[in-house]
Amino acid sequence: MSPRKPSTQELTKEMIIHEAHKQFIAKDFHHVSMRSIAKELGCSHGAIYYHFKNKAEIFYAILGEYFSELNTTLENTVNGPEDSSTKLKNIFVGYMAFGLNNQSQYELMFMVRDNEIDGLSQEAANLSYEKFAQSVQALSETTLLLSDIHSTFIALHGFVAHYRHYVKNYEEAKEAVDVHARFLIKALIKVEL
Repeated sequence: MSPRKPSTQELTKEMIIHEAHKQFIAKDFHHVSMRSIAKELGCSHGAIYYHFKNKAEIFYAILGEYFSELNTTLENTVNGPEDSSTKLKNIFVGYMAFGLNNQSQYELMFMVRDNEIDGLSQEAANLSYEKFAQSVQALSETTLLLSDIHSTFIALHGFVAHYRHYVKNYEEAKEAVDVHARFLIKALIKVEL
């Protein structure tokens, strides 16, 4: 006897997102389909279309959760009790820790490129970057050039990209993360060219 398929009313967005998330991490975006998600959920692909109009919309819902988590980390750091220079270092450490602790998610957020999803994912990435840039500027003792903030962001991204798949999480690279964060702060302080 085959398992009973959930009806459209029983199938939830959360169930779809959970299954799609597993598949996006295990396979390339192009190798995941509405049918493959439906097959694993034991429902028709039409039932998924009741909740999402396409695969890109599901992907974007997943990314939204990740960006929300990263943005919350930034907000908590900026609103913390530490002094500005400690907060700035904690923003850099927090960004790298997020990337190393969530490597598969980080890849989906910042490294997957596809015409079908770039518009949606770039919008969320740009909003997250703006929050990062505003936080860095607010914590800096001097006015920074936008290009300096962007270069700092790229240096953080490069660090995560370099260490992903070489370490399992932040704890395994904690010392290197701390050194890199201190280096970036020194670079920003001396940036008056």
